[in-house]
Amino acid sequence: MAIYSTFASVSGEQLEKAFWPAQGEPKAVVQLVHGMAEHIRRYDETARKLAEAGFHVVGHTHMGHGQNAGIPGYFGPKNGWDTLVADTHAVRTATQKEYPDLPYFLLGHSMGSFVVRTYCLQHEKGLAGVILSGTGHFEKAILTAGGLLSKLQCLLGMASKPSQLLNKVSSAGNLNGYDDVQTEFDWLSRDRAQVKKYIDDPLCGFPFTAKGYGDMFDGLTRLYPEKLSPMEKDIPVYLFSGDKDPVGGNGKGVEKVAQEIRDAGVKEVTVKLYPDGRHEMFNELNQEEVWNDLIGWLNARVGK
Repeated sequence: MAIYSTFASVSGEQLEKAFWPAQGEPKAVVQLVHGMAEHIRRYDETARKLAEAGFHVVGHTHMGHGQNAGIPGYFGPKNGWDTLVADTHAVRTATQKEYPDLPYFLLGHSMGSFVVRTYCLQHEKGLAGVILSGTGHFEKAILTAGGLLSKLQCLLGMASKPSQLLNKVSSAGNLNGYDDVQTEFDWLSRDRAQVKKYIDDPLCGFPFTAKGYGDMFDGLTRLYPEKLSPMEKDIPVYLFSGDKDPVGGNGKGVEKVAQEIRDAGVKEVTVKLYPDGRHEMFNELNQEEVWNDLIGWLNARVGK
């Protein structure tokens, strides 16, 4: 059972925080960092599985997301990406004060994986492991063009307004290669019930503002391979995704990210690609397999 509370973002706003206590003697803490246009409550089932396996689970809903969002898809007038990273660190710091002797893992999904990857360039020390779900690789030309388009829209007064143009550009091609497409969000999962749940959730699926997209593009530019040297070399990284996930380039982008992390000197980098899986592996038809693989990976590293 999740325990919900709030905490102060570095922006000064109150954000939602969730905690799922481990069943029995806790082995470690897993902090969840959610993705774009969703919220932490969508991870309840996954968090409960981890709690049943002996892990405390904690997470929060980002700025510009969830019930407390002032403007959906907007992180603030400046330093938006830094706000996401700092809030993630605030949750970790507070949680580690409560459980200082437990190993601590950070798990980010999709945009949350980009936040975690940025986080690792600043605050990775002391983690027991890093888990990246549904991550992706983006070429410099694409990010440069997206950043320029965002800046132009901001100059036109759209900084805090939804950008349908950038939403359309960023999601173009997400449905390519799928049979029997029924909704614009079929790329999330093969499980139609899960897709319907996402569509029916009023706190999911919204377009970011022009500034929100710009902040995300800014975050992604910090993940170019030549900037990854600050990563800790002895902290293991586990990447998993569906091999039909457009965000991960159908697996190729995930493998590319993994190789860039290896090239940065990280000694243990593991990749798991699930055949026919799409973007949200925690909500896929084989979610039990995904949970078991994650728990196995965590268990193997708790004692190290």
